Amino acid sequence: MSVQKLNELLQPLVEELGYEFVGLEYNSNPKHAVLRIFIDHENGVGIEDCEVVSRETAALLDVKDPIRSHYNLEVSSPGLDRPLFTPAHYQAFAGRQAQINLFAPQDGRRKFSGPILSADENSVRIEQDGMEVTLDLDNIAKAKLVPDYEKLLAGHKTK
Repeated sequence: MSVQKLNELLQPLVEELGYEFVGLEYNSNPKHAVLRIFIDHENGVGIEDCEVVSRETAALLDVKDPIRSHYNLEVSSPGLDRPLFTPAHYQAFAGRQAQINLFAPQDGRRKFSGPILSADENSVRIEQDGMEVTLDLDNIAKAKLVPDYEKLLAGHKTK
């Protein structure tokens, strides 16, 4: 089953449970297949939240049986290095640093890193090495935010 079909199956369930469906990753490796679902909530996500979504998702997957082979189901928060899946994600985090890997090379490279400038339904614009680069969303294999650990740690220092 395609990732798009899995999204269509699981997103309504996760949202019905009261969580934001951030997205999912499916690695179909025959020996170690993994279906990883990322959820969020305005009050944050704890282990209990992941357990609820995991239990309900597993039940739906057992009934619908969209993945015929053995796989491990993981449910987690998006974390500090939040994955980016949709144009809305790129738009919400404009100005933040992102790391983007492409399926096919563009301008001789597959890896890009820089601040997100903007996004629309078809592309995302980032600044790479002082230059503006437009990347086709359909060519993005994986994208995530790059946490500013110095800023995060500076906020936790005591005086």
